[in-house]
Amino acid sequence: MDSADSRDGEVPLVVDNLQPAQTLESTVNAAGDLGTISLGILYVSFSVFSLVASLVVRALGSKNALVLGTTGYWLFIAANLKPSWYTMVPGSLYLGFVASVIWVGAGTYLTFIARSHARGFNFYEGTVIGKFNGEFWGVYNANQVVGNLISLALLGDGEDGSTRGTILLFTVFLCSMTLGTTLICFLHQNDNRKEKGPADSSAISLSKSVIAPLLDKRMLLIIHLFAYTGLQTAFVWADFTKEIVKPALGQSGVGGAMAVLGAFDVICSVVAGRLTSGLKSITFILCGGLLVQAVVFLWLLLTYSITGGVLGIIYPLLTAGLLGVGDAVLHTQLSTLLALLFNHDTEGSFAHMRVRQSAAIAVIFFLSPHISFQTMVLIMLAGICVSLLTFLFLALKVEKAFSRIVNANISAT
Repeated sequence: MDSADSRDGEVPLVVDNLQPAQTLESTVNAAGDLGTISLGILYVSFSVFSLVASLVVRALGSKNALVLGTTGYWLFIAANLKPSWYTMVPGSLYLGFVASVIWVGAGTYLTFIARSHARGFNFYEGTVIGKFNGEFWGVYNANQVVGNLISLALLGDGEDGSTRGTILLFTVFLCSMTLGTTLICFLHQNDNRKEKGPADSSAISLSKSVIAPLLDKRMLLIIHLFAYTGLQTAFVWADFTKEIVKPALGQSGVGGAMAVLGAFDVICSVVAGRLTSGLKSITFILCGGLLVQAVVFLWLLLTYSITGGVLGIIYPLLTAGLLGVGDAVLHTQLSTLLALLFNHDTEGSFAHMRVRQSAAIAVIFFLSPHISFQTMVLIMLAGICVSLLTFLFLALKVEKAFSRIVNANISAT
């Protein structure tokens, strides 16, 4: 790869430093469930606009799309400086649109530079894509560590149960977002359009790329897994922080617990990426991550209780770490799986993943205020069971055909 490829491949790592802010929404803006409902609106918007995000990215080019995307993150963080229904709801709607543009573009571009690198150095494509995804998600999740440590340092618990330091915290986040937006403006413009023919740039062709995956049984079999990744992400933001971390560690401890989750996310993303070599490795790694999260949810449902002393601190942090392990595995392996199985329609497949993930996140945010924590955990366990069964069925059905394709590619090189 040339230097331009490398720079553009790292762009999304700069863009989304909103994650620590999202983990705090359900507790910082708890009045009237403003934070939780705002996130629900954000992900409904994300779901709808993900269907057309590839059109926007192709029309604007990767750099301009990323610059556009940062404006939504900036406005959402700014809305938290004066949170109300009049600031948070419009900010959430707009952020859902620009976030869909960023993430569809990021997944497509990361796959593009990984394939270019594999071809340039005669490496096996599956290994390179897995490694690139592991490093991407590892660096991306580092924002959870840094951002949540900042929140841990700046937030405090007021005597009346309120949270002190929110204005300062979101001002720091806003300054960080401003710096990131400024840096993106200096990036080199680079697209993968040069690899696509004239027909690929038409709206009709791109629309077909969104519809076509729905006719592919492989996509239908992993839709449940897409949805589950959204469920577990929303569970952490909307329920885990509010029902497990805050009662045990206080509001100021939420940042520390999420920093632990982020640290495990970083380490396991890099490790999982380097262990990925093909469908078999993806199957073992992904199943392992799902089983880790299943054990966590069973523990929360059957035996966990808030205790005092050292164990009262260790339990939420340990739970956060194990959830981070599962989160890292799911994101790295799913992105790699899509790149390998749908190499002729990368944009459409990533768009469908984002639609299902964001829709599931929105559902949890809207359900969270109205159902018990135990019910939410049961939903997580049901999601794991369905996702695991359909994914294993997919792996068994396509492994032979996939192996033939891999062997043909290896022979050709």
